[in-house]
Amino acid sequence: MLDLYGYSVITLDNGFLKVVRSANVKTSPGMIADSSRPGVGDELVTRIVPLENVPARDLAPLLRQMMDAGSVGNVVHYEPSNVLILTGRASTINKLIEVIKRVDVIGTEKQQIIHLEYASAEDLAEILNQLISESHGKSQMPALLSAKIVADKRTNSLIISGPEKARQRITSLLKSLDVEESEEGNTRVYYLKYAKATNLVEVLTGVSEKLKDEKGNSRKPSSTSAMDNVAITADEQTNSLVITADQSVQEKLATVIARLDIRRAQVLVEAIIVEVQDGNGLNLGVQWANKNVGAQQFTNTGLPVFNAAQGVADYKKNGGITSANPAWDMFSAYNGMAAGFFNGDWGVLLTALASNNKNDILATPSIVTLDNKLASFNVGQDVPVLSGSQTTSGDNVFNTVERKTVGTKLKVTPQVNEGDAVLLEIEQEVSSVDSSSNSTLGPTFNTRTIQNAVLVKTGETVVLGGLLDDFSKEQVSKVPLLGDIPLVGQLFRYTSTERAKRNLMVFIRPTIIRDDDVYRSLSKEKYTRYRQEQQLRIDGKSKALVGSEDLPVLNENTFNSHAPAPSSR
Repeated sequence: MLDLYGYSVITLDNGFLKVVRSANVKTSPGMIADSSRPGVGDELVTRIVPLENVPARDLAPLLRQMMDAGSVGNVVHYEPSNVLILTGRASTINKLIEVIKRVDVIGTEKQQIIHLEYASAEDLAEILNQLISESHGKSQMPALLSAKIVADKRTNSLIISGPEKARQRITSLLKSLDVEESEEGNTRVYYLKYAKATNLVEVLTGVSEKLKDEKGNSRKPSSTSAMDNVAITADEQTNSLVITADQSVQEKLATVIARLDIRRAQVLVEAIIVEVQDGNGLNLGVQWANKNVGAQQFTNTGLPVFNAAQGVADYKKNGGITSANPAWDMFSAYNGMAAGFFNGDWGVLLTALASNNKNDILATPSIVTLDNKLASFNVGQDVPVLSGSQTTSGDNVFNTVERKTVGTKLKVTPQVNEGDAVLLEIEQEVSSVDSSSNSTLGPTFNTRTIQNAVLVKTGETVVLGGLLDDFSKEQVSKVPLLGDIPLVGQLFRYTSTERAKRNLMVFIRPTIIRDDDVYRSLSKEKYTRYRQEQQLRIDGKSKALVGSEDLPVLNENTFNSHAPAPSSR
């Protein structure tokens, strides 16, 4: 009757009975029962149950579900000592004790060891534990009713503990999983779209070696490790990779291949080399000679007065100039004006030369290359240079000639960074033969070289380097005292003045090409420009293209037609 009104009776230690509200039973002092005094009927008791095999925290939720919905009892677990504290009516607590006795035997009696022949114990343990975890999460089953699986790497075995049915289900799965793979299933062919197969072989071999080091102790000694059977071969004809490995290695290598076989960006590098040279020179001098006294002679004029005087005397004697005349070689190599007066013992020679050199160079080399790929551009000519001369026993002269390439050279390696920046490693050279040099040892070369690395945003034009050179030289040769006399001193003096200016600037502009549309647009732009120059030349409005003959005009519809799409394998 008291239970109907929400009251319960508690037996105290002194034998008295105490009536309390059922809601306060959990906190009220009651009889501590044990196996000798379990209590009977609706008597309220508290029972402490130690567990030997099952974790108390796993068993407590299950026991709470077995108590009556309107029961006044409670189940609490104390994890440090692995005990359960049960409070409630004696009849209910005694039922829970029977359940605990039957459940607290799992562990020592329900273990099983399964040796694997083909599969990896570590890999299967991970797969099965994940499967059990997902099943447990969906069904909300207590962990003690699920199997536990541990892998032994040394013996390549699985240790399974749990209920009989759970172990049987896992054993059935292992029979299907622990099978030998066919050799055909271990070999795959990967057709590459962008990367070069021969280049990836070394990378993938390194990756497989790294996997082998990480998995070196994951197989038992008696079985052959799948990592030791990795074979990677490249087929250049089809640009494909043939890989033989087990399934787990195949999946890891396939992920690496997918990340490496991507379309690399291309870079259009356009350079502008501008060089302007302007030089002026003036050589003016007077030389005197007397047969009996001597001569005022300046050898740096290129025309000594004594040689000229001997040549004139020989001319008067023979009536002509031959190769034997002393002035023959002298006048043939001289540039400028020479005027003289030779009569009797006296002779005077006036030499004058004015020079004006201008040289404008504009070169615009351009080249397209892949990201991180060295590209070179070379337009010029090979100039023969005498490197040696030897006289043989038959008085024959044998000359050794080397050739030096002059012109415009461009070497560039672009690296596309995150965003639109490009790191350029550049080697730029512009060389030419100096036509103003009269050296008898061979040609003189003008060489301008830049070797640099710059970071440029795509589409931006930057200057790589420049040179502003202003050269001035004045040389005076004169007769002491006489050359210093005002006005008259000019007759006893030789003056050489030279001045040159040179401006050199090198600009560069990279453009990142990430897709076919950009590449097609840039190509069409340059193609159209050269076609227009052809057309203007034919119309007589421009001389942009060298040559007098009429060249056929480039096809206007070259970039209007689309090539058919490539077939897929």
